[in-house]
Amino acid sequence: MAEGDGAPSPEVLRKSTAIRFRELLADLGPTFIKMGQVLSTRADLLPKAYIDELGRLQDSAPPIPLEAVRAQIQRALGVPWDEAFAAIDEQPLASASIAQVHRGRTRTGDDVAIKVQRPDIRSRIDTDLDLLYYLAKALEAVVEEVGVYTPSGIVEEFDRAIHEELDFENEARNLRAFAEANRERPYLVVPKVYDDLSGRTVLTMQFVEGTKITEIGDAQYDRKELAKLVVQEAFHQLFEDGLFHADPHPGNLVVLPDKRIALLDFGLIGRLTPAMQQTLVMLTLAVALGDPDTVARILYRVGIPDTRTNLGAFRSDIEAVLKRYMGRRLEEIDAGSLLRDLLDLAVRYRIRIPREYALLSRASVATEGIIRQLDPKMDIAATVLPYVREILFGRLSPGSLQGGLMRGVLRLQELAQDVPAQLSQILMDLEGGKFLVNVQSRQLDELTDAVRRLAVVGLAGMLGAALVVGAFFSLSRQPWSFHGVPILGVVAVALAAMLFGAVGTWYFVVLRLRKIELSKWFRRPAAGRQ
Repeated sequence: MAEGDGAPSPEVLRKSTAIRFRELLADLGPTFIKMGQVLSTRADLLPKAYIDELGRLQDSAPPIPLEAVRAQIQRALGVPWDEAFAAIDEQPLASASIAQVHRGRTRTGDDVAIKVQRPDIRSRIDTDLDLLYYLAKALEAVVEEVGVYTPSGIVEEFDRAIHEELDFENEARNLRAFAEANRERPYLVVPKVYDDLSGRTVLTMQFVEGTKITEIGDAQYDRKELAKLVVQEAFHQLFEDGLFHADPHPGNLVVLPDKRIALLDFGLIGRLTPAMQQTLVMLTLAVALGDPDTVARILYRVGIPDTRTNLGAFRSDIEAVLKRYMGRRLEEIDAGSLLRDLLDLAVRYRIRIPREYALLSRASVATEGIIRQLDPKMDIAATVLPYVREILFGRLSPGSLQGGLMRGVLRLQELAQDVPAQLSQILMDLEGGKFLVNVQSRQLDELTDAVRRLAVVGLAGMLGAALVVGAFFSLSRQPWSFHGVPILGVVAVALAAMLFGAVGTWYFVVLRLRKIELSKWFRRPAAGRQ
């Protein structure tokens, strides 16, 4: 509460607004629920209160009848359901807005999980997406921060994400890719895909039965050992495979009776290029060592600055964030959020972070929550640094063809060969008068717009004056009249009045309308930035 007057604090108001926003999306239906879930992965776009609330969106729906499930299976596979499966349980294991999951058994006796897409869900989502695109265009017309918060870009990203989720063949490819990447890791289980029983709207997977990783008992399992396995797998995914599970919440990690860990639900994954992996290695090492200069440069390099960034101030704010986390155990750190705080800083300095890093932020926060429950006293820095050192030394190894050192030597050799030729080309262009320099300036752009507006106003004034003069000539001669009223004169005066009115409204009203600055609503109060 606020001091003295009993009014709610800005943090309380922001939280209540986020709750109402989540409830609104839930009431609007499956497309908007999925939209909220996508936004919950973008900690670089929304404040923490909104991210936390959207992360609680429950994607559930009334179950569809078993007959509709069987009909969908027949449409997808091209054969009657009883020729593909020996049995399908009537009660679903889960019923969401896009798909429903049933336990079944194949003709060969294997227990499987059958994911079936709801009938006609694709057409409904496409209709809702058309509305979202219209809303995005309207927002861009009235919201100031379209350089950082791009509504159309967010809707386009959501469009791609939800159509990937609607295509179960894409999830099957993700499952196969994860299975291939983890085939040498006996502690991890990835469900097998039954390709002959799967299609775009039906996905048949190996049935995995176990206990949610956060609900295991201390008597049966070593929680500290499981926490180390979670950290180990996360680093393998990020720095070796370049393929990571973007939604590792506790429901998607189960522990089997033989103490192996199984990953479920591969609808949302992230992919890292070798360059991204290298950047992530350096960023992780810089954060672990508390080096704000390197962290600032890396974030600036991987992001897309919307304006010129004050790197000195950016570096100082990063240093303040790092000081809050260094030397502390996981149980002493507030929920998840070194990486989220760094993303908040990027937003404050108008640096747009690529989607993969935003997904990584969500996955990191979810993984941290799991580790916190398994082993809250784990020293993250001490656990992480050996992995980072091993990966860093491996990449810098001269004997490795994939090593960063070897690539660096090759790049230096290419640079040494290219620079003299490039300098010679520049000197020849200067001597021949062909050297061109492109200059971009916000002030020059504003001056150009002002000149264009002046030209429009001048042309409209000339046309209006010509119409007025013509009206006077018509009034004096009256060649065509109706009941003594000169028609041409009246038309000319009316056109002149309309022209002056339109130009006056455009110049004095439209050009002076200012867009809404959403950052004023989302900005944290000064007292909250401790």
